[in-house]
Amino acid sequence: MLRLIPLFKDLSDSDLALLGDLAIEKPVSKGTVIFTEGQDGDSLYLIASGRVKVFIGDEDGREIILKILGPGDFFGEMALIDKQPRSASVSTLESSTFRVLSHQAFELCIEKAPRIAAIVMQALAKRLRDADRKISTLALMDVYGRVANTLLELAIVNNGKLIVGEKLSQQDIANMVGASREMVNRILKDLSERGYISVESKTITIHDQKLPPSF
Repeated sequence: MLRLIPLFKDLSDSDLALLGDLAIEKPVSKGTVIFTEGQDGDSLYLIASGRVKVFIGDEDGREIILKILGPGDFFGEMALIDKQPRSASVSTLESSTFRVLSHQAFELCIEKAPRIAAIVMQALAKRLRDADRKISTLALMDVYGRVANTLLELAIVNNGKLIVGEKLSQQDIANMVGASREMVNRILKDLSERGYISVESKTITIHDQKLPPSF
């Protein structure tokens, strides 16, 4: 199973066996908060099945979704390395199963298999680049552009059609782009009326990849 996780796909059988011995399996039900922003933590979570959302929120209950992750993805890697408080919260969107690697287990892994440390650092570098792009999008694009960009980032090819891979509500999209649900509703309606997308049962199909940047 660990070889199916992109982070570890190039590891040797012996390295994977070491990880398998040290990573604890943890099944979690839908709607469970795995950890919250500011909470102490020292573990990496590998997603074997299910989906989670990574988000930040405020005291009024408003939130911004930073990422939606599924099988093969991972989270919690920063606390694994520096043992600092969590920088975001994570909760399950559906019943999920994780393989959890503690800081102590991670140190043992890199002591016996240094290749694992290099792979995690490469993954961290990619996460930082992705974060830079997201910050740039939020800072330089208006809401229309942020919605269009988010739809394209989430798009996958399915049966010859380009669809948004996640079944998101308008509120979910609003939480991802830092806007109101009403504004997202207007933008999706405009994109649909202009023939760029179609929406059916929360499934968004993109008909033209050159989505307009604004009304």
